[in-house]
Amino acid sequence: MRHFFLIVLMSLAVPMFSQRKRAFTFEDMEKLKRVDGPEVSPDGKWVIFSVEDVDLDANTKTPHIWIVPAAGGQERILIHDQDANRPRWAPDGKRFAFVSNQEGGSQVWIADFDRAAGAVTGTHKLTSIATEADGEVWSPDGKNILFVSNVHPDCPDEACNTMRLKQSQTSTVKATTYTRLLFRHMYVYSDGRRSHIFIIPVDACLGTDRAPCSAAPARDLTPGDFDAPVVSFGGQDNYAFSSDGKEICYTSNHDRNEANSTNTDLWIVPTTGGDAKDITADNPAGDSIPLYSPDGKYIAYIGQKRPGYESDLSSLMLYDRRTGEKKPLTEEFDRWVGTFVWAPDSKAIYFAAEDKGEQPIYRVAVDAPNVVSKIITLSGYEDNPAVASDGRVFFTHASMIAPEEIYRTEVPENDAKLNTTAAQLTHLNDAMLAQVSLSPLESFWFTGAQGDQVEGFLIKPPDFDPNKKYPVKLFLKGGPQIAWGQVWYYSSNLELFAAGGYVVITVNFHGSPGYGQKFIDAINGDWGGAPFEDQMKGLDYAEKTYPFIDKDRECAIGGSYGGYMANWVLGHTDRFKCIVSHHSVFNLEAFWGSTDELWFPDWDFKGTPYDTNNYEKWSPHRYAKNFKTPTLVSHGQLDYKVDVSQAFQLFTTLQVLGVPSKLLYFPDEAQYPSKPKNAQLWYKVINDWVDQWIKK
Repeated sequence: MRHFFLIVLMSLAVPMFSQRKRAFTFEDMEKLKRVDGPEVSPDGKWVIFSVEDVDLDANTKTPHIWIVPAAGGQERILIHDQDANRPRWAPDGKRFAFVSNQEGGSQVWIADFDRAAGAVTGTHKLTSIATEADGEVWSPDGKNILFVSNVHPDCPDEACNTMRLKQSQTSTVKATTYTRLLFRHMYVYSDGRRSHIFIIPVDACLGTDRAPCSAAPARDLTPGDFDAPVVSFGGQDNYAFSSDGKEICYTSNHDRNEANSTNTDLWIVPTTGGDAKDITADNPAGDSIPLYSPDGKYIAYIGQKRPGYESDLSSLMLYDRRTGEKKPLTEEFDRWVGTFVWAPDSKAIYFAAEDKGEQPIYRVAVDAPNVVSKIITLSGYEDNPAVASDGRVFFTHASMIAPEEIYRTEVPENDAKLNTTAAQLTHLNDAMLAQVSLSPLESFWFTGAQGDQVEGFLIKPPDFDPNKKYPVKLFLKGGPQIAWGQVWYYSSNLELFAAGGYVVITVNFHGSPGYGQKFIDAINGDWGGAPFEDQMKGLDYAEKTYPFIDKDRECAIGGSYGGYMANWVLGHTDRFKCIVSHHSVFNLEAFWGSTDELWFPDWDFKGTPYDTNNYEKWSPHRYAKNFKTPTLVSHGQLDYKVDVSQAFQLFTTLQVLGVPSKLLYFPDEAQYPSKPKNAQLWYKVINDWVDQWIKK
């Protein structure tokens, strides 16, 4: 499951660093600027983007909006006197919208923009509603903006929502009654509100006084007791304006049991309001992320075929608005389609897709389905493509040794002469990275489970000496349906794990994307089988191939599914000197009854604990009698995907058995710690634990 393990920002390739540079530290990582995706101005002259700054001393993260000339030049901060993120250009390029928590929680703001000077001349608050606003999108004529707000579905107006929120905040009784599942999701409990799409007129709200609308003229376009759009925890928008601005398309799941259904559908509704129409009702599997073609003929979207399977092949689909016909564009392209964008002439679509530890950007033509061409050959992780009116493609690029920066490439009209170069536009982290020693990712292949070729990766420590022996941290990746590779994570940064003098090894075992859907499907009903075999064989291969590895000093570290695997390792081998098990699954039967998204275990274990023995077969707690390895257990109270009780059961078991163990508990975190000081403590406790058992 792709978001079972929260992942975050990634990186850019930079030159190898000399041994004279100092080792990378957590404090260094927190000084890096976290760049979001590019937004190209309508005239193609400017690129705006948001950058998150971390203040470790203040324990805060604050986003700001930056700008860089599209042709190249010095990037600079554009809005610095308030938090500001998600910039979106108005169609005329004279304004852009953004989201800020400066006043009244999350609200939509408008910035006036001087196109010649590339400067903001003023900012104005557009929305001011109690339920807050986010996810703004301009109408093609620039007269209206869509935004998303969580409202009480039975409230007819803003006054009702304001009253209900006030009552909830002031009530001394905090009990809540639930009558359906998904009463909690990811890291939040439901308070009965639903995600709805609103439309608001821009100029009517921002008149001569440039004051926010006091009469709250925003209209709810998706009323009802459904999340419309589906609740988002990141990624591309699940709603869009039509090219003529007369309708919107959005993603919503109307199945009764949302916790056990992946049947999201695409719905269209006029911007004047009215009944919504389900245009993908014939597909019982997932349909999401609609995006209208500039010429208005099509809606592109992501479609899956197998109901209940979140990790099914995600293909790019095309809906003909005139005929209602739906056809796949990438059905024979055996990779998951990620973020995508239309070419200005509506003849092609650019998209990102993972492939063998990297994520290039590809192009497919509307009139040539399944003829997929790679437009960029950089070694790394490309994402967030944006296209200028002249066809230039802007995107973020990352690698294992630096976080994201923004790049630009020129795409020729002839597919046979696709571009192989790209220009780096932003350099926000170059100076910081030049001071520290980071090791490039090295790939290796070996024969894993089922006789398949499996890819592993290795990172050497700073000041590496091939004549020395180094202890090993085997990083057991999460997901399970995610992949490691040329990607930069702040939540579990492999460079930081290597910085203390360790070789870090990780394996893209069966279940990982980027190697074909069959390889992904192999983990279904086999959680402790092929993936465990892959990782042990990968480590065996590394021990035999790299003489600098000290096989007597190895520690296994894993979070989420990787934590499950750490617990499985704990009961099935004594080869490690220590284990770190973070927000892990320990008791699969109990996990089924406490997790939020039931479609995930129901699919992966081929049913419920009441109708299959797979939960018992693959549950680490059944092998507790074999536990001997010193184990650090870590978990956050707000993790509703893997409930904190899993950690308590594991720690209790270890303590009763007399196995050396420690529990690191975060009462204010979900999965990976998000607060800077909590993250700092998390890295320190883990590295100290490993040092305690294997560092000599």
